Amino acid sequence: MRIFKLTLIALAAIIWSSSAWAITVKKQRQLPGDPEDVWQIFGDFCAIKDWHPAVANCQEVKEGGVTYRNLTLKDGGKIREKLTDEDGTGYSYEIVESPLPVKNYKATFEFEEDEDSPHRSEVEWEATFDANGVSDKEAKKAVADILEAGVKSIKKQAIDDWYAKHPDNAGDDDNGD
Repeated sequence: MRIFKLTLIALAAIIWSSSAWAITVKKQRQLPGDPEDVWQIFGDFCAIKDWHPAVANCQEVKEGGVTYRNLTLKDGGKIREKLTDEDGTGYSYEIVESPLPVKNYKATFEFEEDEDSPHRSEVEWEATFDANGVSDKEAKKAVADILEAGVKSIKKQAIDDWYAKHPDNAGDDDNGD
């Protein structure tokens, strides 16, 4: 009976310690400009090559009516992503192939109106996934670093674009994070 109890306790500990829920990472930034205007700059599925510092190139392909983007990273890595939904100022996608330590990766990238300030937007990039070959903490950090670099770059570029279009407002928006 003692062995049976110890086995149950060990089994419960293994089940309890394993990841039961997907990991979620969300990064956001406030930006100058209306959502539709910033979407024109950053929203194309392959525009990621123009604003994400880790992406060297992006090739969009359609296969059987499904849109994919094939990313080449600056370190030589390759990521293939499938567009799963899109609307006026956002899209959702999932990773099909990747060197990242994740599986079941699904993400949403969107721009929304900042309800507190006119002519301002908020970019939000949110991903859910499971760790693959590393701890949840390591997988979460890897994805958080990628999303953070992306929204930080978008904010900087949106501010630069805003100042170029509104030179009289230079200095009205901070360039911080």
